[in-house]
Amino acid sequence: MEIIIQPDVRLASLTGARLVAGLVRRKSDAVLGLATGSSPIPLYAELVEMRRRDGFDFSRIRTFNLDEYIGLDPEHPASYHAFMKRHLFDGLNVPGASIHIPDGLAPDVEKTCRDYEAAIRACGGIDLQVLGIGSDGHIGFNEPTSSLASRTRIKTLTERTRRDNAAAFGGPDRVPCHVITMGIGTIMESRTCLLLAFGKKKAAAVAAAAEGPITAMVPASILQMHPRTIFLLDEEAASGLKRADYYRWVYDHKPAWQKG
Repeated sequence: MEIIIQPDVRLASLTGARLVAGLVRRKSDAVLGLATGSSPIPLYAELVEMRRRDGFDFSRIRTFNLDEYIGLDPEHPASYHAFMKRHLFDGLNVPGASIHIPDGLAPDVEKTCRDYEAAIRACGGIDLQVLGIGSDGHIGFNEPTSSLASRTRIKTLTERTRRDNAAAFGGPDRVPCHVITMGIGTIMESRTCLLLAFGKKKAAAVAAAAEGPITAMVPASILQMHPRTIFLLDEEAASGLKRADYYRWVYDHKPAWQKG
């Protein structure tokens, strides 16, 4: 696990964007796993700016989103289809056929989940998976106690997660109770995991995931077992880490070619 601490959200997001762009330069048909929530928005803004300013070409990438609410129309402003369109895809030249987001209106949820896993395999697996982290340590919508070997499936959200996501719906009672989410086992098969966390409210979850025991009670802690996980943090999100000074020293002394 590599932990990169930057002074603020913009610099951390710019670092992440450079990592993504470096992958796409090396592999133009890279498969990206994408997340929603507040944490990846600045990263997506940087990628859109690369496209606008430099004409960076994303036309051959394939994308798979982590999750979607069950029962929510893709046109609903709080759906993750709408989120991704608004924050990323409207600004990139990714063909619609290359974009994959779980179908929250699928009549057969179990089949949809199986088909989603099959589609990821058919693309050769995910090269880089963007992740956020919930205040309780969840990744995707894999809530605490989720199986660390789980696959894409239906999950029931905790009341805490529904409260955390309430702003997009106008209140926690309006947040759907169920979602389709990639499983932890699915996420762990990605070749690189890039976790973004910003702000003081994420500090406890980041510390538990990076420096605590590996446990299903903190689903993100399984990333300690991943061969290439990168945590991109601002100072506030890193404030609970006991070895923060060491992580800064390591990053400052990396060879330039390793910094992407």
